[in-house]
Amino acid sequence: MAKFENAVTLTPGFKAAGVHVGVKTSNKNKKDIALIYSDTPCTVAGVFTTNAVKAAPVCYDMEIVQGGHAQAVIINSGNANACTGQQGMKDVKTMAEETGKVLNLPANQVLVCSTGVIGHPLPMEKISVGIREAAAALSEEGGRAAAEAILTTDVWRKEMSKTVDLDGLTVTIGGMAKGSGMICPKMATMLSFITTDAAIRPEVLKKALTEASTLTFNQISVDGDMSTNDTALILANGKAGNAPIEYGSKNYEKFLAVLRDICLYLAKKIARDGEGANHLFEAEVLHAKSEEDALKAAKAIVSSNLVKTAVFGKDANWGRIICAAGYSGADFDPQKVDIQLSSYTGEFYVAKDGCGIPFDEGYAEKVLAEENVKTIVDLKAGDYSGKAWGCDLTYDYVKINADYRT
Repeated sequence: MAKFENAVTLTPGFKAAGVHVGVKTSNKNKKDIALIYSDTPCTVAGVFTTNAVKAAPVCYDMEIVQGGHAQAVIINSGNANACTGQQGMKDVKTMAEETGKVLNLPANQVLVCSTGVIGHPLPMEKISVGIREAAAALSEEGGRAAAEAILTTDVWRKEMSKTVDLDGLTVTIGGMAKGSGMICPKMATMLSFITTDAAIRPEVLKKALTEASTLTFNQISVDGDMSTNDTALILANGKAGNAPIEYGSKNYEKFLAVLRDICLYLAKKIARDGEGANHLFEAEVLHAKSEEDALKAAKAIVSSNLVKTAVFGKDANWGRIICAAGYSGADFDPQKVDIQLSSYTGEFYVAKDGCGIPFDEGYAEKVLAEENVKTIVDLKAGDYSGKAWGCDLTYDYVKINADYRT
């Protein structure tokens, strides 16, 4: 059974905290320092932004995860610590050192993440206070506070925890994420932190996180902008006592299935929480020549600003959908494509064999008025399918981002 609060601390051995220190002065009461801590060492894996412009914490964490072990993550919101030069990297190391000191850990066992405005130095005096306060507040009930502290323009917390049986032993996986704008990961400002008590080697953990991310975090788009700070981290402390999970084994597939469920839930929550959004919009591409083609076409559809504005306007403008599929790079014959739109209210076809067909505009508007809207695009080109998730593009997105820096 899934649980949706305190997710990262439902995993045995993990504690967390979230506190307010005023990293961004315009957010007077918002929690902005989060800390996740395992009382025993963990194997660790991560996936990161492929943007050539990487924030200082991303560069630091990429080195740390190569060692395969960590025990804590310190996170600040309100400031991305990106494009901050040598001082930015110095500040990351200071955050790791100060966190390690209060937790009695080596600095290289502490991962660091930041999210917020690009190009501003960190207010280190405030952050140092926050590190001490977060360490003092660590608890097994602190997952919710940590999930709140990592948010920026997000409206909702994003948390999920599930268990899986491995050879009669219960293994827990819990995750939290943030993301609302600058979301188009390829691993948004997107951050995700996952804890598990599974015993698993770093290289196997990395394979699992990469596989899970490919079909979830990498298939969402709010605005087509890839962040400098995208990071997904997973820490495994082995407290479940299972035999170490082997890549390709039955236990690996069971573990991966639950990890993917959690990543998918978090990814869809990010897409729905797109800045100013009213709708979660899903694109499913059927019968593509390859999985890559299916995924590319689906991602292009949910990333299209024209498609997104049509969803906002409850307009069944299928021409924008086939257009996006066409420039995605997927190989298909446009004269064979069928397109369907649906929601909880119902479903209807808008195109058959690449041409529009008559449909009831009034009924279409009712279907597209639902919170969750979907398009199914049948390419009739092969045996593969793929999905992606996005949101509508509203007036509020412009309002939020027009004055985000101030």
